[in-house]
Amino acid sequence: MAVGPTTRRRQLGAALRRLRERKRLTLEEAGARVGISKATLSRYETKEGSVKWPAVDALCREYGTTDEERLALVELAKGAKIQGWWRSLADPIPESMNLMLTLEDEVVREDHYACMYIPGLLQTRGYAEAVHRASEMQCPEREVQHMVDIRMKRQELLHRDEPPHIWCVIDEAAIRRSVGGREVMHEQLQHLLALSEQPHITTQVLTFSTGAHAAAVGSFAILRGPTPELDVVYVDVLGGGLFMEKHQELERYRLAFQYLSAQALDLESSVALIGRISKES
Repeated sequence: MAVGPTTRRRQLGAALRRLRERKRLTLEEAGARVGISKATLSRYETKEGSVKWPAVDALCREYGTTDEERLALVELAKGAKIQGWWRSLADPIPESMNLMLTLEDEVVREDHYACMYIPGLLQTRGYAEAVHRASEMQCPEREVQHMVDIRMKRQELLHRDEPPHIWCVIDEAAIRRSVGGREVMHEQLQHLLALSEQPHITTQVLTFSTGAHAAAVGSFAILRGPTPELDVVYVDVLGGGLFMEKHQELERYRLAFQYLSAQALDLESSVALIGRISKES
């Protein structure tokens, strides 16, 4: 998968921090040596805002990188302009969704645990509309349709020439919960079965009989980049979402997903269960 602008920006920030720490310099010391402020260098390292490639070049020389390393980081800086199809939307979108789209545009894999609803990437339009109407009780219909349009557009990543691998562990409650009525739910489960046949989509069901498990607190997604340090965890909260990228946070959620996948039905059994529930709906 091609490395896009967001991933390049995050790679650059991680590399600059690693190089500075290797030289045992503080942000203030390193910034002073190349004529930029502590705050500016902090933004460079934390992957926030724009970055000027001459400053990156100067930092690399100060940190004693090889010419090859320096040129590679300068190229990252030159290409680190964040942009995407959602930037041109006429209507605004929540900031948490903005960040999700930015990250998701360049993932190589997504791991989802869904306890309430089918994951957004696998939803039909009718199901998504019902979810949004229930979640946003006072939201005008125009806004509901706007958010559903975005969700449908997000799903285009499933049809790329090199799509990310989508691995979903779905709680049985989400499979059985009737959303939008019998017809909408039947269509959704049939859609889920069809997607499960795709080689880059893995679907497992975590059955009621599993009992207590590693993620009883709620749904989450691990957005995986080209390297582990670029991974981000997204956690659903009322009215939006939280993003986490600290090492300990990532490790906790990676381990939780491993346990969930191990506890869930295997792929063949999961498809069989979804098929049986679909016939009941």
